[in-house]
Amino acid sequence: MYILARALKNVGIDVMYGLVGIPVTEMAYIAQAQGIRFISFRHEQQAGMAAATHGFLTKTPGVLLTVSSLGFINGLTATVNATVNCYPMIQISGSSQRETIDLEQGAYEGLDQLNVAKGLVKAAYRVNRPEDIPTAVARAYRAAVSGRPGGVYLDVTTACLGAVMNHDDAEKLLFKPVDPCPAVQPSAESVDRALQLLASARQPAILLGKGAAYAQVDDKIKQLVETTGIPFYPMSMAKGLMPDNHPLSAISARSTIMEKADVVMLIGARLNWLLSRGHGKWNPQGQFIQLDIDPGEFDCNRPIAAPVVGDIESSLDAILAKLPGLKLNMDPAWVKGIQDESKVKNAKFLERLAPQTVPMTHWSALSAVKKVLEANPDTILVNEGANTLDDTRDSVDMFLPRHRIDCATWAIMGMGMGSAIGAAVATGKSVVAVEGDSAFGFSGMDFSTICRFNLPVTVVIFNNGGIYNGIGENLSKDGDPAPTTLDVKARYDKLGDAFGAQTYYVTTPAQLGSALAEAVASKKPCLIDVQLAADSGKESGHIGYLNPAPLIDIVV
Repeated sequence: MYILARALKNVGIDVMYGLVGIPVTEMAYIAQAQGIRFISFRHEQQAGMAAATHGFLTKTPGVLLTVSSLGFINGLTATVNATVNCYPMIQISGSSQRETIDLEQGAYEGLDQLNVAKGLVKAAYRVNRPEDIPTAVARAYRAAVSGRPGGVYLDVTTACLGAVMNHDDAEKLLFKPVDPCPAVQPSAESVDRALQLLASARQPAILLGKGAAYAQVDDKIKQLVETTGIPFYPMSMAKGLMPDNHPLSAISARSTIMEKADVVMLIGARLNWLLSRGHGKWNPQGQFIQLDIDPGEFDCNRPIAAPVVGDIESSLDAILAKLPGLKLNMDPAWVKGIQDESKVKNAKFLERLAPQTVPMTHWSALSAVKKVLEANPDTILVNEGANTLDDTRDSVDMFLPRHRIDCATWAIMGMGMGSAIGAAVATGKSVVAVEGDSAFGFSGMDFSTICRFNLPVTVVIFNNGGIYNGIGENLSKDGDPAPTTLDVKARYDKLGDAFGAQTYYVTTPAQLGSALAEAVASKKPCLIDVQLAADSGKESGHIGYLNPAPLIDIVV
């Protein structure tokens, strides 16, 4: 265990997230002794979500430590999610004796963890001997950060964790991997092809994904947008990469971009379900330029006319170097049309926030949240839920990069407390987690972790008493709650009281605004229970089409 802690510290890991137990408890103590901060959780999934968020914000692997068997599986959920979302992360789990597992002889927590993980994560390794630990850590680090980042699983057997080795011999094995994330330069031909296509466009657009935010090349993206004058549209976690209120922002003109853009440059974004896989409303004659480090991403849904294979920084450097000689053919009316449309739609949207409804709706509550968060732009916003996710994303403008963390590609619920903790630990900044009541239920006990470590996190729970809303109907009329019904009278603020946080129960927008401003300013653990009307919200937010119509009247 000492060698493992030393190897992690040697490659630059200074924080570890996890939940201890057999056979890794001593590992956490030893890690602390080596100067690695150990953030202990109530549930491995949330520890993993924290590690994944740490990886996204820092570009270095967030590290998760778990016990074997179900602890490993709980953590694996987050590691798989990190892989899908391209966050660098390393999950380290203790595992039982190999001999009894391989012969299926009923070992303690006898799960073949390596083979379970292999098909789900970017890379997976098993360590059987203590002398192999430094190599395993270096390989895991390199795999997590290089190319398209992702989650890596490191299986450390009980025998290896408990082995004894000479101290001096162990120290000699330590090394730092050289250039673990090498630059991938695009070909000159691909850059020229992309620029020629961009120059031919009459109605071009730049689409920014969270990969662009992860790359931390904010000035280069700003230079590309402002030098070309091309309107941009940010995906959810790319909001703030350019200020949402920038004159070239097309956030309020998404449909127009999809329907009319003739050339779209994708930067760190994928044509997945979040963008209708490039179909639906998209201009069928439109063409795509795509900057991605993984050539396997191209042509997955729409043909990519100009693929540029390389890391985002190298690709942007190559494009920017040739921009001075490029003559764009953009229609001047294109940008003005988007700006005019945005003004009209923005004004109309603000009308939705104007009514100070009591009992509160999502919109009247967000009218207060919007003012406080936009007055505190360096506060990181964590956001999940159904309506709470969609409506907060649409309402709250972001002005700084990597200040919005949400459920991302898979749209999973249950990342809230873990991501809030990871963001606070990784950056030292204040965090506000705006949670639906259902979403909070996945991770609520780890609010205690926020309190134990005295983190500057405020959790805001929008309680409308249900999944989507609190007015679901049990079709059997047997007296049980409907499948979507929770408890609109629940007092979540009492949970905060249990762990010593500053708590608030609010029923009006004015109360919410005052409470949130006070909580953010305190830089202490706070919980705000926001009472909404039970009928606030609709099924599936903006993606209700993914649920088939209920089959109610079936005669067999």
